[in-house]
Amino acid sequence: MGKRDKKEEPAAPVGPFHNPFAALAAKREALPVGPATPAAAPVRKPEPKGPARAVVRMERKGRGGKEVTVVEHLELPVPQREVWLKALKNSLGCGGVVEDDTLVLQGDQRERLPALLEARGVRKVTVG
Repeated sequence: MGKRDKKEEPAAPVGPFHNPFAALAAKREALPVGPATPAAAPVRKPEPKGPARAVVRMERKGRGGKEVTVVEHLELPVPQREVWLKALKNSLGCGGVVEDDTLVLQGDQRERLPALLEARGVRKVTVG
């Protein structure tokens, strides 16, 4: 084994290397107090406007025994139906399609669907 050279380790720096804001910390107490913020009145959200009613029912007929949930009587324009269907499919984690004026979602979604429809502004949800 050979000799090891003993090298002195440099001293650790006291603070971060060249901190331009270090001098400002001492002057923090000398800053003037800002204006008091007035307490704003609570903003009341307007009730979301949506269809007046919706009928939610489960159906198996003509679908090879598969269960689907049908949402009827929404009375939405065609582009709006597509937007609602996409949002409901994402929330429920299922597939679906627009058939005529109804939304058809895969599976039995009768328990979870009314809360989602009410959150989107439907005033009355009838589950059948």
